[in-house]
Amino acid sequence: QVQLVESGGGLVQPGGSLRLSCSVFGSTDSIHVMGWYRQAPGNQRELVASISYDGTTNYADSVKGRFTISRDNAKNPVFLYLQMNSLKPEDTAVYFCNVGELYGRGIRDFWGQGTQVTVSS
Repeated sequence: QVQLVESGGGLVQPGGSLRLSCSVFGSTDSIHVMGWYRQAPGNQRELVASISYDGTTNYADSVKGRFTISRDNAKNPVFLYLQMNSLKPEDTAVYFCNVGELYGRGIRDFWGQGTQVTVSS
């Protein structure tokens, strides 16, 4: 099992930048995919960006060209990052780190506690 701890959220003005970090503690040998999700009030949780075991990245259309997901497997704990540039008020949400771990014939998910990102002038 893994444990996830996010940091880096906060208040930023439109057009500004933030970098979210997620520390991944525990056994990481079976991790298949890592990602960032977000949930705004009244909305469902949505995928923002993901990076698979082979480095393939995937982004929501709304963040393409503005956000960049990356990971650092060389560190212990492993780190997952989300660099967010040109932030917009509609990016305001609680952002969650997610890890999908191979488990039997499926994948089981682990979630961080979430970090608030508020984009406002």
